[in-house]
Amino acid sequence: MRRSLVLVFVLALFSNVVLASSALADSTSTTTSTSTVSTTTTKPPTKKAGPVAPLTGLPDPSKMTKHRSALTIKIDNTPEAYPHSGVQDADVVYEEIVEGGITRLAAIFNSRIPTVVGPVRSVRRTDREIVFPIGGIFAFSGGAAYAVKSIATAPVKLYTESNSGAAMFRDPKRYPPHNLFANAALLMMKDGKPRPPPALFTYSSGPRKVIGPRVSSFVVGFTEGYATTYTWDTKSRSWDRSIFGQPDVTTNGARISPKNVIVMSVNYVGGVGVIDSYAQLIGSGPVEVFTQGTLQRGRWSRPNLRTRTVYKNAVGKVIDLTPGQTWVELLDVSEHVSVISASS
Repeated sequence: MRRSLVLVFVLALFSNVVLASSALADSTSTTTSTSTVSTTTTKPPTKKAGPVAPLTGLPDPSKMTKHRSALTIKIDNTPEAYPHSGVQDADVVYEEIVEGGITRLAAIFNSRIPTVVGPVRSVRRTDREIVFPIGGIFAFSGGAAYAVKSIATAPVKLYTESNSGAAMFRDPKRYPPHNLFANAALLMMKDGKPRPPPALFTYSSGPRKVIGPRVSSFVVGFTEGYATTYTWDTKSRSWDRSIFGQPDVTTNGARISPKNVIVMSVNYVGGVGVIDSYAQLIGSGPVEVFTQGTLQRGRWSRPNLRTRTVYKNAVGKVIDLTPGQTWVELLDVSEHVSVISASS
């Protein structure tokens, strides 16, 4: 009887040990399996690119540029007009040749809207070719009948001193005709329903390999004393602009220093500096694009008024610009760019 009880006790004890071992094994197996699944299926979250400003390629988290039109303001570029106001806030600036071989600016605003821009000057026939793809608002001081008739065919709302109210004003500290200024914020309020502009350029989306020879400075060879020099600033990684033998600095002390400079070789129909002539921006021609301290040579092309200009390098690939301000120099085919290569 005693032997039977001992045998039963031993068998029960053995059974409990086996069950405990089995439970422990199951527990260990489950923990390992869960850990393995977690490790292999977890993926880092995908970071989506946020909204960007169409005319600069810079981040626009507030999406303000999606609720604004492009505002183009014609700006005097004679020595008497310096220093300029507000040009540092433009997204894009075109420099064009007008009568007498002097140059004038067409500054396009969308990302930042300054309250003082100028001095404001008159329209030219080239301006229609510039603004047609982006539309919006066009502000100027007036102009010859042929030039006003030309800009009236573009998809823009026109404002001059006569119909802009407080959005244009005279600075008593300057002499006419170099004393008319514009309040871009007030002009933008006159637009009504906004018409956000399309992008004019293609921008790089991140770090990329530098393409093309390095450049320390270059001179855009406008004649009649209007040649413009750009010098690469390694600290700001932009092109410091100088004109009339001195740095281009605005009234508030800002140095004009765009991220990109595009020099288009174009034909001025009617002759360089001739009244009623204009830059032929439909078609194609040579282009030199300066960005990231380098030069890329290629060709520009534009099939019609409504489409933007496309810039491609020597192998036919679209040239990516650096996000930020861009200056477009409309140089006549008879003029040249002088480049100083950076020392190796």
